[in-house]
Amino acid sequence: MFRKILVTAAMLAAFGHAYAAVDVNTANEDALRGIKGIGAAKAKAILDERAAHGPFKDPADLGARVKGLGGHTVERLQAEGLAVGPAGAATGAQTAAAGQTKGAPAAGNTQKSSATVAVKK
Repeated sequence: MFRKILVTAAMLAAFGHAYAAVDVNTANEDALRGIKGIGAAKAKAILDERAAHGPFKDPADLGARVKGLGGHTVERLQAEGLAVGPAGAATGAQTAAAGQTKGAPAAGNTQKSSATVAVKK
């Protein structure tokens, strides 16, 4: 019986982690590429724009600043788990609180990590 409970808990944890939001303002290339519809070139464009001009304020800002990401595309990416702006920061904070580990990389760090860290301003 204990084994069944343990297996069920593990499956629920894996399922919840698979649908965790990816914050566009803190994600690395691997996390962005994990979103269906974002490939290597689009992830690089997002990271380059974020590095050059700072975090994205909202979905409209993301669509305006990154070539090839219009309003409908950004909406579709949000449905796939991409979080942008203040609402994305709240979702990212919940994800970070649930899975944050000691020594997690900072928002500007270029080390590869699967954790999402939200930064409040």
